[in-house]
Amino acid sequence: MVHLNYRDAKPIYEQIKDGIRRLVITDSFAQDEKLPSVRELAARLAINPNTIARAYRELEAEGYIYTLSGKGTFAAPKAEVWEQRAGELLEDFDEIVTELFYLSVQPEVLQERIKALETKRGGKT
Repeated sequence: MVHLNYRDAKPIYEQIKDGIRRLVITDSFAQDEKLPSVRELAARLAINPNTIARAYRELEAEGYIYTLSGKGTFAAPKAEVWEQRAGELLEDFDEIVTELFYLSVQPEVLQERIKALETKRGGKT
């Protein structure tokens, strides 16, 4: 499920968020599938439940999961998650490409890298 790296400089709750986000986006958690409870996941990962609760709160605010009182936490509908995540990544992409242009990287180099990445993943869109 979620793997933690205690040597990583990234906070544990961020690692949990990244792991769950990845599971939701890749359909490891189907739409509306129930996620482990805070206590269950905390016990499984041997960490403080408050850490899991923080990750769940932030993931819910970002739209990746939703909570139903008394029923649990569930994976959000994929279309909404994918659209939101794509928007976030495109904003990051714009910032990175802008910086690369300042560093005099030519557009052709970026286009070649994008084509190579597309080929690497089999040309799927």
